[in-house]
Amino acid sequence: MKNLLSIEQLSRAEMEDIFRVAALQKQNRGKNTEFPLRGQTWGLIFSKPSTRTRVSFEVGVRELGGGTIFLNPNDIQLGRGELIKDTARVLARMVHGAIIRTFAQADIEEFAEFSGMPTINALTDEEHPCQILADIFTFQEKRGSIAGKVVTFVGDGASNTARSWMFAAGKLDFELRLASPPKYQPDAESLKRAGENIVCQANLQEAARGADVLYTDIWVSMGQEGEEARREAELGPYWINQELVKLAKPEALVMHCLPAHRGQEIDDATLEANAQTIFDQSENRLHVQKAVLLAVSA
Repeated sequence: MKNLLSIEQLSRAEMEDIFRVAALQKQNRGKNTEFPLRGQTWGLIFSKPSTRTRVSFEVGVRELGGGTIFLNPNDIQLGRGELIKDTARVLARMVHGAIIRTFAQADIEEFAEFSGMPTINALTDEEHPCQILADIFTFQEKRGSIAGKVVTFVGDGASNTARSWMFAAGKLDFELRLASPPKYQPDAESLKRAGENIVCQANLQEAARGADVLYTDIWVSMGQEGEEARREAELGPYWINQELVKLAKPEALVMHCLPAHRGQEIDDATLEANAQTIFDQSENRLHVQKAVLLAVSA
């Protein structure tokens, strides 16, 4: 596994290996005597702000023995018009891998192609693979295999997190219900690529009924700030609250990838009632991403 650019490009075996190594990393945190990234420096190129992604990757690289350098595109030539392929070839001569959080999926794929070094997608407008790997890892450590289960995604079913969930459903054999207004459901091409385990459902209550997971994300992603009022109006009915939770299985997990806008995609009481799971998700970004770093640098 040379890069992690998308869930779509991962095999089931690669995903299962990431989960296995992540469990070991979590179990042995602070006890390791080997540091496989010793002597390495990894570049973090973040065009979008971040809390969980940046901190978990910086800590993860350091705990594996390496160092990091944070590169804001506005502070380097990439932000002044240098081509991505030129930046990629320069950095490949100086650092050992790149962790990129940006807008276009094509940009990170071009960077990986021209750099030739391990490249990790830390979020694009198309996918959020590290988040969904951590989410599935969290489910499986609490409830066992996700195969055969039902995950209901509430909100923007065409978002990057929803798209990564779609590709994961086909590979790990679980049902994904996308509870969204028709306007916010994924396009036909994405559904075709994801396989047959996806159900688009405009009726939120029916989508939640009998689910093993109720999952949501913010309605307005970075770069969509000008659409905030419209999105709030159109997605307003699609949120997780205590009444919706009653429709899911009694042992269902309520998950949110954070940051949360309480009172919009989830109410405060429901988030607090499920805070253990939600903040376990956040912590597990560290362990899963350490497993990803080990996989791409092997």
